[in-house]
Amino acid sequence: MGFRADLTHRDPKTVSELLYEVQPEDLLKFGLIPEFVGRLPVIATLGELDEEALVRILSEPKNALVRQYQKLFDMENVHLKFTQGALKAISREALKRKSGARGLRAIMEAIMMDLMFDIPSQPNIKEVLISEEVVTHKEQPLLVYQKTAETA
Repeated sequence: MGFRADLTHRDPKTVSELLYEVQPEDLLKFGLIPEFVGRLPVIATLGELDEEALVRILSEPKNALVRQYQKLFDMENVHLKFTQGALKAISREALKRKSGARGLRAIMEAIMMDLMFDIPSQPNIKEVLISEEVVTHKEQPLLVYQKTAETA
């Protein structure tokens, strides 16, 4: 006790760990009215997403962002691929921005915007590969062109 007291805790907990222990009495002390707290039968807390979970969100669901962009590129007869490093870099960027899964779309749009405008005007592109460098260093993606039929 005193002005120079060491205030470090023996067992520091993260915010999500503390939220798991919230009780209705805590909500009352926080200032919520009892009528509202009484109508909440269950208090559910969500843990923070890590890099692995964000990569899974990008690629696994039926309507995942990666699949949506692949479908858009398929309409132009272009095969779109993302490396595992690119997906991890997108996830790290979302963690850095503290935007979670909702921020993934904004990051993907920033990466894909120029490509989506350029692809229709270049009919000889066969495949686009998005690598980690495209995400982290804003480099150009690898474009694979198909041979055009030579007229004789």
